[in-house]
Amino acid sequence: MKQAIAAAEAAASKRQPLICPLCERPIPPQAKSSRHHLVPRLKGGTHLGTVRLHQICHSAIHARFSETELANRLTNVESLKADPDIAAFIAWVKTKPPAFHAPTRRTKARS
Repeated sequence: MKQAIAAAEAAASKRQPLICPLCERPIPPQAKSSRHHLVPRLKGGTHLGTVRLHQICHSAIHARFSETELANRLTNVESLKADPDIAAFIAWVKTKPPAFHAPTRRTKARS
């Protein structure tokens, strides 16, 4: 049992941390994260691409945009990063530690 635990810990220490493609910070194992469907599932994206994001980054996207907006004009990470609201969010969140998380509220435009 001790050997198995030691082997698992050794393998884990060699793995490269995931990088959030939105904010470009590492996603440590203890950080909250989730998969973002590049095309929303409700708009036909169930079997299309996903990306692993920090939960705060994922929440920021869905707080700002409707499923229709995401499906029509924000179907890749580059288009999300180019949006001024998301760009301002990224500039802010890059100053936080990789495991940082805080509740996200809908923007006034979406309320």
